[in-house]
Amino acid sequence: MATQRLGIIMHGITGRMGYNQHLVRSICAIRAAGGVQLSNGDRVMPDPILVGRNREKVAAIAKACGIERVADNVENALRNSDDSVFFDAGSTAMRFDLLSKAIKAGKHIYAEKPVAERLDQALGLARLAKDAGVKSGVVQDKLYLPGLQKLKMLRDSGFFGRILSVRGEFGYWVFEGDWQAAQRPSWNYRKADGGGIILDMLPHWRYVLDNLVGEVRSVSCMGAVHISKRVDERGKEYAADADDAAYATFELEGGVIAQINSSWAVRVKRDDLVTFQVDGTLGSAVAGLTRCYSQHRVNTPRPVWNPDQPQTMPFQDQWQEVPDNKVNENGFKQQWEEFIRHLVEGTPWKRDLFEGAKGVQLAELGQKSWTERRVIDVPQLSL
Repeated sequence: MATQRLGIIMHGITGRMGYNQHLVRSICAIRAAGGVQLSNGDRVMPDPILVGRNREKVAAIAKACGIERVADNVENALRNSDDSVFFDAGSTAMRFDLLSKAIKAGKHIYAEKPVAERLDQALGLARLAKDAGVKSGVVQDKLYLPGLQKLKMLRDSGFFGRILSVRGEFGYWVFEGDWQAAQRPSWNYRKADGGGIILDMLPHWRYVLDNLVGEVRSVSCMGAVHISKRVDERGKEYAADADDAAYATFELEGGVIAQINSSWAVRVKRDDLVTFQVDGTLGSAVAGLTRCYSQHRVNTPRPVWNPDQPQTMPFQDQWQEVPDNKVNENGFKQQWEEFIRHLVEGTPWKRDLFEGAKGVQLAELGQKSWTERRVIDVPQLSL
């Protein structure tokens, strides 16, 4: 068995997602396991170079992770022909320019979503990559969540019958930054920096709905700026002018209706930070990040509406948990491994820049729906 090197330029690893999920729990974990195993038994060993403006901070991260190479200039890193992949998990506002430069430098692309702030930019990246003959990948981590994997298994088995509707609840309270530090970077709440929960979360809901239920055909979205003043990382108050909540309804193929609320200004009283309920003619299921509960038609109770008496029916106890019949690794790591196999041995791959453009499309139409206060059809995209 042979091991081949794969040089990866990693930008944006000082941020929460870039550091925790992509560097530590994905690339470092893959390296510690001896690389990605191919179908013939050979292995691919990622050899990352960490890039960031603050070289000292990047060097400290590299040392802690046992990585030798660092740089403070993306353009210089792109000139190295020994590194064939460019990864970005930086701020949304920078992504289009960075990915464009990387594609023009002949690098394969792997990036966080959204891939751009506007649909024309996202489609431009997909066309640029196609014309350049480079491969691309966009993170679609929610599909790898154990809870949603169980939902998919139920769907594939025919458990739901005809799916009628989907109800999703996502979010938690992000502290304002005054008396408790915020859990998210301040740029998330500034329009000028590519912030806003519609642009951040509707791309997620696009690939979740498209892949698990049915393609999105229309959207009605209402956004809100619930908290208009926040305190940034330096302790300075700023105007938070980007939407921190979105209340969206989608029509899917087959007439399925999906309603998903997304908020950074909500306190959690549910089983998880995100939950999806799928209701069908034969059964229903509710999934969170890891767990999933189901209720079949034959086990559906008959509640009685009586506002004069306290409710005694134990609704929570009337659902059965879908068992953990397989071991689930970190979803970001799983997708990294799949992308690397696609690069090296040409395994099938769907999650490319064009799929990423669909997410940007839905976010753009969601914002348009909010502005114009109407339902908007989602046209099919093409390159």
